[in-house]
Amino acid sequence: MKDSPPIAGWTPLAITLTMQTIGSAIVLAPTVVAPELLAALDLPIAAVGVYVALLSLFAIVSTVTAGHLVRAWGAIRTSQVGLALGALGLGLICTGQLPLAMLGAAAIGLGYGPITPASSQILFRLTPAHRLNLVFSIKQTGVPLGGAITGLVAPPLTLLGGWPLALAALALAALACAAYTMRLRAALDVDRDPSARLPNFAALLLPIRLVARDPGLKALALCSALLSAVQICLTSYLVTFLTAQLEWSLIAAGVALTVSQTAAVGGRILWGWLADGRFGARTTLMMLCTMMIASCLSMTLIDAGTPQYLVLAMVGIYGASALGWNGIYLAAVARIAPPGQAGFATSGTLAYTYLGVALGLPGFGVLAAAIGSFGIAYAVLGVPLAACLYLLQRVPD
Repeated sequence: MKDSPPIAGWTPLAITLTMQTIGSAIVLAPTVVAPELLAALDLPIAAVGVYVALLSLFAIVSTVTAGHLVRAWGAIRTSQVGLALGALGLGLICTGQLPLAMLGAAAIGLGYGPITPASSQILFRLTPAHRLNLVFSIKQTGVPLGGAITGLVAPPLTLLGGWPLALAALALAALACAAYTMRLRAALDVDRDPSARLPNFAALLLPIRLVARDPGLKALALCSALLSAVQICLTSYLVTFLTAQLEWSLIAAGVALTVSQTAAVGGRILWGWLADGRFGARTTLMMLCTMMIASCLSMTLIDAGTPQYLVLAMVGIYGASALGWNGIYLAAVARIAPPGQAGFATSGTLAYTYLGVALGLPGFGVLAAAIGSFGIAYAVLGVPLAACLYLLQRVPD
C-alpha cells in the first residue's frame, strides 16, 4: 500500500509538471534560436545535432545517478539542482564563446537527466494504480508544454533583444522555480535517506543492470531509444526545416513548433486516458507508432508551396503522436519495476532514451544534409518506428 500523501490535492503533480516544463524549455531553447545562435558562433546547421548529442551524453551520466541522488537528497532537491545546472548552461551559451557554449550544453544535460526519474519517484508513491497512465501522461505534458512556451516566447525575445535575452529569460525562470520549491521540500522529500552515500562506479551501473535483467523493461528501454530519436528530430529541426528549406520567418516557424507541442499536450492526456481505460499501454504505444509512421511519410509532401495551414495541421498530428508516448512509457516502467525501485528502473531506461537522442539526431542531420531534403529524412524515420512495433510485442500490458 502506498504512503499517504504528505501534501493534499494535485500539488505533487503540479510541481513536478512545472519543473518538467521549465527543464524541457531549457533544453529546446537553443534549438529554437538556432539560426541566430549558429550564425553568431559561425557554425553550420548540423551543429544543432551536435548540441543535442553532447547534451544527451551528459544526460545519460546524470540519469543513471538519479536514483542514488533521489535516495540521498530527495526528489525535490535533486530537481532543484537540475534546474540550477540548466540555468548555468544557458548562461554559458549566452557568452557566445564556443568552448563555453559546449560546457553549457554539458551542464544542461547534467541538469535535465535527473528531473524525470525524480518526479517518477514522487508520483508513483502518491498516485493510485488505476490513474497511473493518466497522471504520468499529464506530468509528461511538461515536455511539449516547455517546447510550446519556448516556441512562442523565444522568437519575439530574440527579435527584441537578441538570442541571449531569450536564453537569459528562461534561466531566470528556472532559478525562480528552484527557489519556490524550497517550501515544499520537507513535505515531498520524506522518503529520502540522509545517510545514503553517493554511488561508486559499480553502483552507477545498477539501474542499467536492472533493466537488462528484465525482458519487459529491456524492450521498453530499446523502444524509448528509437522513439526518442524520432521525437527529438521533430522538435530540434522543425524550426530550421521551415526557415531554411521552406523560407518561413522565425516567428512563423516558432508558431509551428508551438502547434506541434500544444497538440502533444492534448495528445499525452488523451493517450494516457485511453491506456488506463480502454487499450492498455502496449496497444496504445503500438497505435502511436503507426500514427508516427504515417506522419513521417507525410513530411515528404511538404514544400515551399504548401499552404501554411496545411503544414500546421500536419505538424500538429506529428507532434501529438511523436511527443505523446512518454507518459505511457514511464508509467509502464514504474508498473513493472521491482517494488520500491521505480526511480532506479526509470533511470536505467532513460539511459537508453538519451542514447537514442545522442545517436539519432546527428545521424538525422547528416542524412538531411547529404540528400538535401528534410522531408525525405523524416520519412526514413519510419524504419526505426517499424522496429518499435516488433519490440512492443514483448512488453507486458
